[in-house]
Amino acid sequence: MATTTGTAPVDMDSGRDLAPGLPAAALATALLAPAAQPVARPGRPPLLSRERSILEFNRRVLAQALRDDVPLLERLRYICIVSSNLDEFFEVRFADYIEAARVPDAGVSKHDLEAVAAEAHALINDQYAAFNEKIMPLLGREGIVILNHGARDAAQRKWVDQFFQRQVRPLLVPVGLDPSHPFPQVANKSLNFIVRLGGKDAFGRANTIAIVKVPRVLPRVITMPPALVGGRQGFVLLTSVIRAHLDELFPGRDVEAFSQFRVTRDSDLEVDSDDVTNLRQALRSGLTTRHFGQAIRLEVVSTCPHELSEFLLQQFGLPRAALYKVNGPVNLVRMNELIDQAHATDARQRTPLRFTPHKPQWPESRLPRQQSMFARLRSGDVLLHHPFESFEPVVEFLRQAVDDPAVLAIKQTIYRTGSESPLMDLLIEAARRGKEVMAVVELKARFDEEANINWAERLEAVGAQVVYGVVGLKTHAKLLLVTRRESHGGVGARTAGPGTRLHRYAHLSTGNYNPKTARFYTDLGYFTADPALTSDADAVFQQLASLGRMRPLRQLLQAPFTLHRGMLQHIEHVAAAARAGQPARIVAKINALTDIPLIEALLRASQAGAEIDLIVRGACLLPPGMPGVSDRIRVRSVVGRFLEHSRIAYFRWGPAAADEVLYLTSADWMNRNMFRRIEVAWPVRDSALRQRVIDECLIPYLHDTSDAWLLQANGSYRRAGSGGPSAQKALMQRFHVN
Repeated sequence: MATTTGTAPVDMDSGRDLAPGLPAAALATALLAPAAQPVARPGRPPLLSRERSILEFNRRVLAQALRDDVPLLERLRYICIVSSNLDEFFEVRFADYIEAARVPDAGVSKHDLEAVAAEAHALINDQYAAFNEKIMPLLGREGIVILNHGARDAAQRKWVDQFFQRQVRPLLVPVGLDPSHPFPQVANKSLNFIVRLGGKDAFGRANTIAIVKVPRVLPRVITMPPALVGGRQGFVLLTSVIRAHLDELFPGRDVEAFSQFRVTRDSDLEVDSDDVTNLRQALRSGLTTRHFGQAIRLEVVSTCPHELSEFLLQQFGLPRAALYKVNGPVNLVRMNELIDQAHATDARQRTPLRFTPHKPQWPESRLPRQQSMFARLRSGDVLLHHPFESFEPVVEFLRQAVDDPAVLAIKQTIYRTGSESPLMDLLIEAARRGKEVMAVVELKARFDEEANINWAERLEAVGAQVVYGVVGLKTHAKLLLVTRRESHGGVGARTAGPGTRLHRYAHLSTGNYNPKTARFYTDLGYFTADPALTSDADAVFQQLASLGRMRPLRQLLQAPFTLHRGMLQHIEHVAAAARAGQPARIVAKINALTDIPLIEALLRASQAGAEIDLIVRGACLLPPGMPGVSDRIRVRSVVGRFLEHSRIAYFRWGPAAADEVLYLTSADWMNRNMFRRIEVAWPVRDSALRQRVIDECLIPYLHDTSDAWLLQANGSYRRAGSGGPSAQKALMQRFHVN
């Protein structure tokens, strides 16, 4: 079946055409940012900087905001995504980088630190330039405007004043600083104002600095009544509302200068595994202090007076390089509120403002709704490709397990399910009905700790067996296992008897059990009743509960035990085939490649003659295309409408059909995934399903010249092309439901 996207066709069913050559499209010559220069390693090929590679990924996300073929509100959303990503970068990665720079032998110099900070500054400047000079003027043409104080007329100012008096003023507590009023605790990423005051206070003193903390409960973007904006969609920012009324907060004083500010803090929860008797209680306690960790970044507006920014740097103990002066709101993430409130009904609007809604398809031909899912799985495995296919069958699988009296036990890993989850509600209901429910809840899923703690407590309250994996290892594997008592022919049996047996059914996934993110993350879900796979899955659950040694797994590769070694062995197998003159091919689709032994194994395979294509969404430390080192390795990143999240590893070491293997996995090729997490990878043994993964998840991405970027040896990225085929668009068309 040939699917057309843009101006060129993508053959979605093109067999085994994993051709090593890239499409013959003209490459863009301009680089988006300064090169992420390789890090020299004595006696070994230089690798790229991880921090710079992360910033380069966000450059690619920002580039989506500059594309004319992306609807305007979606372009604004990409700007918000960059801000959200950078928040996490500073909260976690850059915080660790600063710590490493303080350790003499950690390999991070002061120069490295300053170079990464400089690139972060440049990226943020470009982000605000896109917001101010591109996106907002274009939205204005479509009748969507943000009205600052100077642009508001008398009626609009009156409305803003009423909003301030009724909704904002009662919640603000300005704090004038003096020895009895020290600088207040400022929470991570919270909005605040610093104000310089003239005159004297009510007690005759000339304290000049005050702080106004803005409560998180207040909306950051406020919709104005249509009657006041002439039929347009008018918005005001909370910062503008407060700014216009600062003098009212300090009666009898002169507001001489002011600025918004926001501090980003180290937010990685650290728990001493050797000194914790109850991990849940320790993390619950840590959540209360997370918002007040070590300051890492200070954001102020570009008009902030020098003495005020210097005062803030001193209060937070930050160097000048940690100061980010921005030309606009200090938190662009909150512009998501404008996107959510804006609508596309104004007669002025000449172009679509949002992506055309995509409705994921239920795979009726492969998974008939009217048929029991257990009966269907007895006839063969089922593959789901999200978000092109619906996540609802996963929910339905668990729902049928809960409703089926023949189902005795349900086991599931919980990593990121969200604060509201039909899957968790079903697990709770299963426990209420007396089924054996085991939940492996990962309490240290970053920024999801509180939601997971709450789910753990609710599950325990109804009698479910809740464990938290292994101390020191995050449980990142995505497994759901159902055990059912059956009589002859697979009919469910309520009681045990001579003709009954226990049969297992499993769902394994590359992504989280989260119906919301499944609508915009690309992932693969795999239903199976294969005794080898389901037995292995059960062994993993048994080990996570008992912490005992388990038998060797038959099909699954598991981190931290066999996954890393297994991937290395497959790479070496391909390298040996290349040395013997046999067809030798590796294609991996992952989110990050930072594990040095895997990188070095890929380099050796390339030097042996293997052809290697890597589809790496984010950070990649391997420099491709270096003569004699990595000239047979190509690395591309795809940034489109959906977040690329599926993880696939394909290896071929000969001409025969049996000379290939394809794994799906929950793990990226990072050291932490291989050795500090519980992860699984499973082979797709069904040849038709394996070919389907190749046709849908590898071939289109290797031929994408619309959303793909090519990594250069110096760490920079170039567009693979312009206006050519898009893998994501082709897949949406393939699975389109009329």
